[in-house]
Amino acid sequence: MTNISAEIRTTTQERGVFAYGDELIHYDIIHKAAESSSENAVINGKKPAKSSRKVIIKVHPDQRVVATAPHDATNEAIQKAILKRARWIWQSIKEFSSQHDYVLPREYVSGETQFYLGRRYVLKVLNRPDEVTSVKLLRGKLEVTLRNELANKSKQVKALIDQWYLNHAKNVFHERLQTVLTKASWVEGVPLFRIMAMKKQWGSCSTKGRLMLNPHLVKASKECIDYVILHELCHIAEHNHSDKFWRLLTLVMPNWKEVKAKLDDMAELYLNE
Repeated sequence: MTNISAEIRTTTQERGVFAYGDELIHYDIIHKAAESSSENAVINGKKPAKSSRKVIIKVHPDQRVVATAPHDATNEAIQKAILKRARWIWQSIKEFSSQHDYVLPREYVSGETQFYLGRRYVLKVLNRPDEVTSVKLLRGKLEVTLRNELANKSKQVKALIDQWYLNHAKNVFHERLQTVLTKASWVEGVPLFRIMAMKKQWGSCSTKGRLMLNPHLVKASKECIDYVILHELCHIAEHNHSDKFWRLLTLVMPNWKEVKAKLDDMAELYLNE
């Protein structure tokens, strides 16, 4: 069974490495998609900003180093840019590694943040004996209404929210699967999928082409959901992460690396319970 990991320390297809002192530091490479206009084109009487040609380096809180470069940048040019900022990269990694700002487990009380389709919502828990128990999105809030306030209130709220996510995940995943299937010409019919909460995987694909998706994925944007589903659909054609697999994924979603990076950045929050 192949799967797509939800762990923060996942990598992109291309990687580089450099030495700083006695340490080896690895970094992921993301190439921007080629622009349709010429590099020398003049837009509104002005040439494109030079900054668009630069290699942008970012060190993430999980100590992952990512270099985002123009589509035609060579590995040598990227390495040169990395080495210019080697000391800053090393210092940033050390600062993040010394921090212990872990995401605290949710308590499922009013004021906490919940996510749905890439947007943040403030949780509001209400006790209203005359109303039906429910979970609704209302005016930027995820509102949970309870008829009876029990001793294990947080557990009750969590159960209601989990079921709400599960119900919405079924509908959203079905919709996104139908949408991305137009790109997956190698897939015959509509693959079966089931939903199962997982700690370290967004999804998986069995050797029979059946998909399994994590309901927490519905907290991410539709673009991120499409990426995970397309990743799994590519496994129907290529069951491992071979070069053919990555070429196929790039063909159907050229910007998958950028989308994956966004999902990786939010994974710890989306999976937090």
